[in-house]
Amino acid sequence: MKTELSLRIAGEAGQGMQTIGTALCKIFTKAGFFIFANQDYMSRIRGGNNFFLLRVSTAPVYTLRQKSDIIVALDKESVALHREGLNPGGIIVLDEKKFNVAAGDNRYLNVPFYGIAREIGGNEIYSNSVTCGFLAGVTGISCALVKEILKATFSKKSEEVIRKNLEAVEAGCDFARKHFTGDAFRLAKGKTTEHILINGNEAIALGAIRAGCTFYSAYPMTPATSIMTTMAHFADRFGILVEQAEDEIAAINMAIGASFAGARAMTATSGGGFALMTEGMSLAAITETPVVVVDSQRPGPATGLPTRTEQADLDFLLHGGHGEWAKVLFSPGTAEQAFFLTIRAFELAEKYQVPVLIMTDQYLADTIRNIAPFDTDRVAVRRHIISKEDSAGITDYKRYRLTDSGISPRAIPSWINDVIYADSDEHTEEGHITESAAVRKTMVNKRFLRRMELLANETEEPTTHNLKGADIILVGYGSTYGTLKEVSEIFDEKRIGMVHFSQVWPFPVAATRKLLEGASCVMTVENNAGAQLARLIRRETGMTIGRSILRYDGRPFNLDYLTERIKKFYKPSAISSQLSTAEG
Repeated sequence: MKTELSLRIAGEAGQGMQTIGTALCKIFTKAGFFIFANQDYMSRIRGGNNFFLLRVSTAPVYTLRQKSDIIVALDKESVALHREGLNPGGIIVLDEKKFNVAAGDNRYLNVPFYGIAREIGGNEIYSNSVTCGFLAGVTGISCALVKEILKATFSKKSEEVIRKNLEAVEAGCDFARKHFTGDAFRLAKGKTTEHILINGNEAIALGAIRAGCTFYSAYPMTPATSIMTTMAHFADRFGILVEQAEDEIAAINMAIGASFAGARAMTATSGGGFALMTEGMSLAAITETPVVVVDSQRPGPATGLPTRTEQADLDFLLHGGHGEWAKVLFSPGTAEQAFFLTIRAFELAEKYQVPVLIMTDQYLADTIRNIAPFDTDRVAVRRHIISKEDSAGITDYKRYRLTDSGISPRAIPSWINDVIYADSDEHTEEGHITESAAVRKTMVNKRFLRRMELLANETEEPTTHNLKGADIILVGYGSTYGTLKEVSEIFDEKRIGMVHFSQVWPFPVAATRKLLEGASCVMTVENNAGAQLARLIRRETGMTIGRSILRYDGRPFNLDYLTERIKKFYKPSAISSQLSTAEG
């Protein structure tokens, strides 16, 4: 029996890869396994080739594998396209009659999905349920469990549709039992009790809700859109106003306006949308209005690859918005980090009256894992505003009052009897326009230098693993976390350690120097072509990273890909390098 399997469901857009993939995630989770899943999809409604990748294991998993043990081809094109992605001893499951594919390749397993679906339900649409049943039979999962999951999945359908889907599951299980004997793909019994299925975008949305976000505005843009749909799903339950804006300029300005009025506000977009938001970011900075902004990255420039992944916006987000002003930039690597760092983002934004950015990407946004429930008592949610009770007696209010702490007391317009002046021009303590050189210098010191000094004391420390005695240290940020972690655990030629940044600004200079100084070989692992993290480390610490493993084809790192690249770079006679190198 196996302790791990990698599955791939491939077909045309519109054939239901996401539906069947999500169902399988639920099935294997319910059966007691750890899962890690992601989808590779084209930016089109129908046609093309999409596939859903699912790694199932008896132990926790944090990344995908390069190749699959079982590939289910739902169309003829997928057979040829994915044949090279099969592990030795693996199988490609296909309907030979439907695809008119001649038998003869011992890697092919003929399963008449479409014929069974027509026989059971009178329609090929039930082939996905046949597939679920077949995979359950092959891997040793209870057919009854599959029926339970699919019954819940189709609960809003008619009784007849539900019945036909359940019969299709049974037929798929029966076919597997009769035609596929042996334990080649049978999984050992799962034992995990972890049961929340969640992706990165859902974790960000739930973190925002936990933080008390009551206003969300956005223009739909892949891969950030599911943050908005999740917020909308819970809007009535938690009293959240969700507004689909006409564009990203409107979205950021709505969020700033809502925040000025006292709401905790957030918006999300991708790189192209953030480009439109940059003037709004500067507006939030000079008016000292807290706002949380998510950039769910995809490859650019311009439209780029709308449904793929990349980490190329780091430099852009560090400098997005004209002028000099304080900000925070988080880069979560897991759903857990995404949840808690989003709560942290609202805390810091309001405490220091600055924009806080959360940088994610398509890979983390869409990755599904089963995790332990969030401990919502782990963090306290605090407001950093003048209370309604204290506002009533305030007179001579100055929105930008100079204080010893560098933070001006923030009043809410409808709670205070006095007038609040706020201005996007340079302004005095009262909020009136000024061109005084002395006032300008004082306000820049307050908004930028003093805030950055304060925020530097609130920095999230890098996450480390396996550093003691490491021959090579891998350094990354954002969604590379899981791949770095697993590579550091399984690499058998040299000892690998990892350092992961879940916050890249303000940059944790002292911690980075402590972790990396004296290391014989350090490599950054980045989904971009310019080694942006390596350059940031050099700029902030003065330390030169010898090598960078870079991927910028729109696909994420996985365990096998990164392992192969490390072996390619590693030379026993000269582990240290003077020049940066890249692998595209």
